[in-house]
Amino acid sequence: MTTSSSEKKLTKKELNSLFWRSFTTSHAWHFERQQHMAFCWSMIPAIKKLYDNREDRIAAYQRHLEFYNCQTTMQPLIGGIVAAMEEENANNGGFDTSSISSMKVALMGPLAGIGDSLIAGTLRIIATGIVGGLCMSGSILGPILFLAIYNVITIALRYLGVKYGYGLGSNIISKVSDTSVMQKLTTALSVVGLMVIGAMVATNVVVSTPLAFDLNGTAFSLQETFDSIFPCLLPVAAFAGLYVLNKKGVNILVQIIGIMVLGVVLGALGILG
Repeated sequence: MTTSSSEKKLTKKELNSLFWRSFTTSHAWHFERQQHMAFCWSMIPAIKKLYDNREDRIAAYQRHLEFYNCQTTMQPLIGGIVAAMEEENANNGGFDTSSISSMKVALMGPLAGIGDSLIAGTLRIIATGIVGGLCMSGSILGPILFLAIYNVITIALRYLGVKYGYGLGSNIISKVSDTSVMQKLTTALSVVGLMVIGAMVATNVVVSTPLAFDLNGTAFSLQETFDSIFPCLLPVAAFAGLYVLNKKGVNILVQIIGIMVLGVVLGALGILG
């Protein structure tokens, strides 16, 4: 894309603000949209820099108040990529803004898995193993060294995430500036996002039934029958029910209380287990 004198461009100031604000990723969290407020807050300096029109700013804020959840160390990488896409949107009136949300959805699941494995599951354990002897001997160097090892690496990853995320986002946009290519990218990202959500439902939503029958001397397990027809059928059905309730605007707290009550009742009756 050719740069013009009137082109909106993010500076190091806005990217540094995104980096510093990423430390609040889990400070404003709730069950409905999880980390969306913190992500939106981290994007505010970039949005103010890119959009002069009040309506454009509001639209950008609303985009980043959608559901968002990712491992906190990986958040700046997504923020950098999204900032580059917002920059392109500010300079290109024909830019498809839905691709911004699709990019977030496509990235947050895989990066959350990578972050949980590398940071919480590996780095934290290694750092603990290194300082374990010092801590057991009562040395103050133990916790200090642990904090140094853990935080130096994670802070460096945050900073590099913003820097290279922004560069990666700019390169992606320059290569797919053609409208048809961007449309295909948006569709592909949407498919990946749906795949991630489907995988999360299958692995994280646990709904099963212990119901079994004796038919002519043959044991008949309802759960085994469901699994042979459609693995994870009950979790998908539960998710679909909640999706319908969300579409109808049912309050999330009502849904949570309803799930708790229904789970207790059906569990007591032996229908779910």
